[in-house]
Amino acid sequence: MEVKNICCIGAGYVGGPTMAVIAQKCPHINVTVVDINEKRIAAWNDKDLSKLPVYEPGLDKVVEEARGRNLFFSTAVDEAIDKADMIFISVNTPTKTYGKGKGMAADLKYIELCARQIARVSKSDKIVVEKSTLPVRTASAIKSILDNTGNGSDVKFQILSNPEFLAEGTAVEDLLAPDRVLVGGDTSTEEGKEAMEALVSVYANWVSRDHILTTNVWSSELSKLTANAFLAQRVSSINALSELCEKTGADVNEVARAIGMDSRIGPKFLKSSVGFGGSCFQKDILNLVYIAKTYGLNEVADYWEQVITMNDHQKRRFAHNIISTLFNTVSGKKIAFLGWAFKKDTNDTRESAAIYVADELLSEQSNVAVYDPKVSEEQIYADVDYLNTRSSEENREGITVYEDAYEACKDAHAIAILTEWDEFKTYDWKKLYDQMQKPAFLFDGRGLLNIEELEEIGFVCYKIGSGKE
Repeated sequence: MEVKNICCIGAGYVGGPTMAVIAQKCPHINVTVVDINEKRIAAWNDKDLSKLPVYEPGLDKVVEEARGRNLFFSTAVDEAIDKADMIFISVNTPTKTYGKGKGMAADLKYIELCARQIARVSKSDKIVVEKSTLPVRTASAIKSILDNTGNGSDVKFQILSNPEFLAEGTAVEDLLAPDRVLVGGDTSTEEGKEAMEALVSVYANWVSRDHILTTNVWSSELSKLTANAFLAQRVSSINALSELCEKTGADVNEVARAIGMDSRIGPKFLKSSVGFGGSCFQKDILNLVYIAKTYGLNEVADYWEQVITMNDHQKRRFAHNIISTLFNTVSGKKIAFLGWAFKKDTNDTRESAAIYVADELLSEQSNVAVYDPKVSEEQIYADVDYLNTRSSEENREGITVYEDAYEACKDAHAIAILTEWDEFKTYDWKKLYDQMQKPAFLFDGRGLLNIEELEEIGFVCYKIGSGKE
């Protein structure tokens, strides 16, 4: 079948950029992105492209080219579903905060609501594509809902899994030239194969077919969780060694360079830091742990859970090091955070290390000053409030958000680098030093700066994974 109309439910970090690129590369396909969040849809439609709700380098140009031509953003969900040949589900699948599987299992309530809405509205056959990261065998649940809760008409549905492998900060680049596109479906029936070919044909407009893999739907769902688990495992592995390097006088960057030159290991994801964040790594590993436990595979679950344990330890260790270095008290002291996003070139803060480091310091009655070039004040307060450690009022008393990095650092006892924004490397660090309390401490949680140069200025420096006293 030829796909002429695509609907994507969910206008977030995955749905927005993915659909924008599909629309740009497939001018013959109408692409409508729908969301019940009116404020978010208004931002996607804003004439000022700097106000797009998702910040990704290059995304504004892609949206500008396709929007209004064959890319549309709307709150009319039913209308878009009805018109579509293919529907992508790209809604949030957070970790459950209640009931069975609390703290580990994916919360699929939004996915189920989407499936029920698709079933209710659809008057013609549809291909439904899982774009959200989902636990293995979710497709069968979606299929059951679609087949049993329809509007009474003889509508047929095919369910495909098409997981995203985007890295935030390079999402547009990843979409334009992906390592691979994965399409999972029902390989046992002709209808299933035809549905898979329909989606493959969409991507084939700009992706070479030898980069498009087709599998059964279960393999596709599990491949997404596995890819993120392996990447997160590498980060936790090098972070575990960063602590050992600090104790033994080694340098974790030198160790990483040495092992990264081994062709069997490779250099990627061996950058030690204050810990990984983002929407996927922690959520997907916890999902994997929950699935393993569900099948009684306790050793498998324990193995992957340790990746999360190590990441949590790294964030706490960084915060505790700030406290102990500042003479075992940060009470009433201003600590300036440079960066709040979980990584550079994105405004996404989900599971950012900065949130947890700030929370530890606030519990020690520190005054935290935050500057991030892309994250809003509203988002920073929402992130800390979400932890429920203290009242919203106390969080606002303890955290001050600045629009200027120099103001954020003025009169601070210490600066902590929490995000590796390139602009931090261009600052006048002598000027920053001169306006700080002395001794002036600097904690580089991203290995971003030249520590030797900073020490010559007068800073007392700590760099993750460096054993230099």
